Amino acid sequence: MPKIKYKFNKRSLQFEEVKATIKTRILKALSVIATGSVFASIVIFLAYTFLDSPKEKMLKREIAQYEMQFQFIDERIQQYDAVLTDLADRDDNIYRVIFEAEPVSNAVRKAGFGGTDRYSKLEGYKNSDIIIESVKKLDRIHSQLVVQSKSFDEVYELAKNKADMLACIPAIQPVSNKDLKRLSSYYGYRTDPIYKVRKFHPGIDFSAPTGTEIYSTGDGVVKQVTRSRRGYGNRIIIDHGFGYETMYAHIHEFKVRKGQKVKRGQLIATVGNTGKSTAPHLHYEIRKNDKKVNPIYYFFNDLSPEEYETVLELSTRPTQSLD
Repeated sequence: MPKIKYKFNKRSLQFEEVKATIKTRILKALSVIATGSVFASIVIFLAYTFLDSPKEKMLKREIAQYEMQFQFIDERIQQYDAVLTDLADRDDNIYRVIFEAEPVSNAVRKAGFGGTDRYSKLEGYKNSDIIIESVKKLDRIHSQLVVQSKSFDEVYELAKNKADMLACIPAIQPVSNKDLKRLSSYYGYRTDPIYKVRKFHPGIDFSAPTGTEIYSTGDGVVKQVTRSRRGYGNRIIIDHGFGYETMYAHIHEFKVRKGQKVKRGQLIATVGNTGKSTAPHLHYEIRKNDKKVNPIYYFFNDLSPEEYETVLELSTRPTQSLD
């Protein structure tokens, strides 16, 4: 039962009952509601700011678990990248070396992806940096795997052709030289016999009488047969394939023609004294991918280890070239 309120009337000197109007009642009710709403808002604000609901606690636990798993995944990605790097190193320095192939360049192996907004859809999240970096690593690994797969395909083809390549590599001396006495001038800087100055000698000279037989040092096709009174004089160039070419200079008599296929050990010419030459001899060169290389490293089919060591020791001595 509501309490009855009284008010003292100073004029009538009597207590009179206080009757609340509808407006007063409405204002009072609104005041109570407003006070309650403010208090409730404060309580809710504090609760949502400093306290987690059961659902929020569960979501936070899930997020923490995802972050931990993502770190594990990133570590696995780094392990895969290390394995792929090791494969690339073996490919360049073992497999491709065995089959006389050029290594794959870093520019090709590390080729990136184009587009500045490739990862824009992953931005705007709390862990965007971690996610984007991991996706970039995966993209790089994918790109390198494609390159490595193509490289292995190439090495596989080289392996199938290994027998043909071994037959084509210039691997014997171009003249009969069992006692190693015909080697008169080696690859490197030597004294020019005419100008008497040190010049680079890009081949090996074999001193031999005119008419001494010259043999092809590997299977191939005669690329060039040239007659000349200057420079290297009469000469033959044989294309062995696989990036190899050999040149035989100062020839006396040709035994093959341009375009003819030859086998290792086949007679192709005889020693002469043509062109810029001071005595009968054969000037012999090997070119690998259009670069002149030291022929001494290719005499492995007709020399014993002891003979090869002797040749290497002789090559270090100062000599004078014959052309």
